[in-house]
Amino acid sequence: MLRQLLLSDYGNEGPPVGDGWSLVQAEFPTVEVGPLSAGHGSRVLRLDVGEWASATFDPFDWDGRVFGAAEGTEPLSLHLEGAHREALVIAALEVLTRYQGLVGRRNAASAGPLFDRLLARHRALHDLSRPLVRADYQHALDAWQWVLRLRPDASLAVQAAALFHDVERLLSEADKRVEHHAKDYQAFKDAHAARGAEMTREVLEEVGADDATCRRVKELVAKHERPGGDPDLALLNDADALSFFSLNSSGFIRYFDPEHSRRKVAYTLARLRPEQLRRLGQMRLAPTVRRLLEVQLASLSLPMETA
Repeated sequence: MLRQLLLSDYGNEGPPVGDGWSLVQAEFPTVEVGPLSAGHGSRVLRLDVGEWASATFDPFDWDGRVFGAAEGTEPLSLHLEGAHREALVIAALEVLTRYQGLVGRRNAASAGPLFDRLLARHRALHDLSRPLVRADYQHALDAWQWVLRLRPDASLAVQAAALFHDVERLLSEADKRVEHHAKDYQAFKDAHAARGAEMTREVLEEVGADDATCRRVKELVAKHERPGGDPDLALLNDADALSFFSLNSSGFIRYFDPEHSRRKVAYTLARLRPEQLRRLGQMRLAPTVRRLLEVQLASLSLPMETA
């Protein structure tokens, strides 16, 4: 688990003065920000913020290093160096946003043994030696963390739905993506959601969830590809869309051709509520993704705000 953010630029009174650090700590309350010396007893991974901030940098290039470092039994600490003041704050927010799936934040609704069993069963379903399955597993954890970041008091049902919303891909796209071959993309997505809802219900029953929770999670997963008026469903759509941009988009554009990538960016942006657009400014996007996103936002006459 990711527990600490270590800074070379850390004074006697704490992190460098500035409102930016209060935002970082508000967004990631379970991650301790401290000096390099605080990393004793954890695995420390050094990261160069200058490299991260380069105009041509694709964060996908760091994923193997960071996710790999987190696979040990020791807590993970990220040591950010190579920047100061505002540049360091921006990088910290972007780095934590990209790797928030490693934070493992939970709330009162998900702190108990039922969610422990659900997490363990979810992990057991995923063969992480298969690259696409690993990507889906990381996305599931990330979408779950987005739910808690957007709504800290989120119910167990919406957290479980975020964790399992794409579980159907274990059947249809574990080794090869096929979505770009769909004649009707929305119909393809709706069928994916319906099958995933049945799979999710079975897992929930297996781990001992009550009938009301099983029904609610099944409903959310079944409808997660279509935004609606249900606040939980809107939250799930926001979390799924934000996770695509913050984590999966770099790999997506490497896998698919430019036209399908363009359509995917447009489709995912349309699922995001306007009040969440500011979150796009807290992400380090691959240059190609940023250009595609800027084109879509320009067509809607919307700016892409920065952190």
